[in-house]
Amino acid sequence: MEGWDPNTKSTLTQIPLLTTKAGPRDGAAWTQRLKEEYKALIAYTQMNKSNDNDWFRISAANPEGTRWTGKCWYVYNLLKYEFDLQFDIPVTYPSTAPELELPQLDGKTQKMYRGGKICLTVHFKPLWAKNCPRFGIAHALCLGLAPWLAAEVPILVDSGMIKHKDDATTSTES
Repeated sequence: MEGWDPNTKSTLTQIPLLTTKAGPRDGAAWTQRLKEEYKALIAYTQMNKSNDNDWFRISAANPEGTRWTGKCWYVYNLLKYEFDLQFDIPVTYPSTAPELELPQLDGKTQKMYRGGKICLTVHFKPLWAKNCPRFGIAHALCLGLAPWLAAEVPILVDSGMIKHKDDATTSTES
């Protein structure tokens, strides 16, 4: 955590670390891991809300907890840009971080792979590997998706690659 800004460090220390090293194929241990994941996500969400920094909603899309869907948003120039968020838990989880996907942005930035998977290889993946199995979904959102949105959304908006929903409706009505 050396070299991190105090806000990021403070946020990260408030997200509970996970203890169970289990993936989707590990039966009861995976169920225990999912409970820890939910506790960390709830803590992170509550912290964000109390700091007036609410920026995502996610939930498991299947009973096994291997597919997650939701929404994330970023406010830029006082306008809220909202995106669908989805990801699958890899079979080798937690050794392998989930690949976070924003399908609406597929092909709009070079910092993305096919299917709308955001690029996290250089900065986030080594951090995930170093902190396995203590990091979970909440950590991936905090240290992966949040900085990616902060870096990419302003560029995408300023370059005209994405438009605010109000601008898009106005331009089609004209």
